[in-house]
Amino acid sequence: MQIILRADVDNLGRLGDVVKVKPGYGRNYLIPQGYAMPATKANMNVFENERKKLEARMQKIRQAAQSLADRINAAHVIIPVRVGENEKLYGSVTTTNIGDALTEMGIELDRRKIVLENPIRALGDYTVEVKLHHDISCSLKVSVIKHGTEYQPSTQNEPEQSQENTEQETAKSE
Repeated sequence: MQIILRADVDNLGRLGDVVKVKPGYGRNYLIPQGYAMPATKANMNVFENERKKLEARMQKIRQAAQSLADRINAAHVIIPVRVGENEKLYGSVTTTNIGDALTEMGIELDRRKIVLENPIRALGDYTVEVKLHHDISCSLKVSVIKHGTEYQPSTQNEPEQSQENTEQETAKSE
């Protein structure tokens, strides 16, 4: 079945592309959702008349996704969890937990857009990818901490700085 895409569809094509799909996918999903229309001569003419409106709508969607990506890049999610012996988590941190934490911060996001290959099962700092649009993705900083403690930023760079300071002090004293 030949269709004309009326919106960008992941793993299929962009607005205005004429693509071939299986009849069931086109009839039962793409056309009823408004993502596509059958590729006939009459529909090609109708689509050309609609193209500017559809492109403007897709541009607004991209801009909204980009502004959300900027907010997510600046955000830092801290998730307190209960732990047992040897700092082992009871359960795990999933996209639902991350999505709920973002909602509490005032960032509305569908949890299905958070890309987490495996649930987080240990304390620490993580970088999680968020795919907002097929062109736009961003990184979210997530810190999993022990329930009842304050978040302490990672101090990985401090030992290097203290070694440099020690070397500088040694050089000054000589």
